[in-house]
Amino acid sequence: MSSRAAVIMNPIKVPEGFRGKVDAALAERGFTDTLWLETTEDDAGTTMAKRAIDETVELVLVAGGDGTVRVVCAELARTAIPVAVLPAGTGNLLARNLGISLDLDAALAELLDGKEQRIDSVQVEGDQLSMDRFVVMAGLGLDAAIIADAPDGLKKHVGWAAYVVSTVKNLNHPFVKVEITIDDKPPVRRRARTVVIGNVGTLQANIPLLPDAKPDDGLIDLVVLAPRRVSHWPRLALSLVVKSMAEGRHIERFTGHTIQVKAATPVRRQLDGDEIGNGRILTAKVDPEALLVRVP
Repeated sequence: MSSRAAVIMNPIKVPEGFRGKVDAALAERGFTDTLWLETTEDDAGTTMAKRAIDETVELVLVAGGDGTVRVVCAELARTAIPVAVLPAGTGNLLARNLGISLDLDAALAELLDGKEQRIDSVQVEGDQLSMDRFVVMAGLGLDAAIIADAPDGLKKHVGWAAYVVSTVKNLNHPFVKVEITIDDKPPVRRRARTVVIGNVGTLQANIPLLPDAKPDDGLIDLVVLAPRRVSHWPRLALSLVVKSMAEGRHIERFTGHTIQVKAATPVRRQLDGDEIGNGRILTAKVDPEALLVRVP
């Protein structure tokens, strides 16, 4: 008996010959009448994911940037339809954290012949932000500035290295006073350059921002980065890469089921690499095993 898949792709992100490779790989494994859906500038995947659900496909393949992956996974959370994340964007953070090859041909084979795994999704809301979901990371402060200021042209030509350029540009990003509440514990107050809430922990270049974060542990992790001066950044960066180095006063991590970050003033915010507009609050709550994904 044949199966049917849907492919949701950002046409700007996918490489030349993408459709032919995917069609051939699906046909080889008994998939017929594949539903092809392209995202648009105004719709990063919401309508397309809803259509895939309505058409009752057995598998959804998504190819695009981290934002496209987030939107599609948000719609497919709490459904029984597995998602296969194909690397096509600059970051490919979910694919990296699930151990998926960043080579398209290898990823197709790994995922179509792979297994299914349930991972957590994270519900998030805040001021000027209706209830949404993310699967990788949300943050406010410096990390949102880095994402927003990375030039699109540079990302296209040098990939994730464009974020290095943006990071250097933003090293003096101002401090923000934040109040962090983990579950029902008393709030803690910090002065931070950036605060990141993660469902997974690894950034580009395999930098473990949240080394203990796992996508299927029923928890979310938070890191506060607070280097006081530009001269503190090299040691902080080294402590991120070298796990054996003790956390210093410039880096602090927390874990919980529900995390609220409240800034004293409106700051930049991001969800899975998409800037979502300035605000003061991000409230994240883990939804355990909400998303079914294909993994190698």
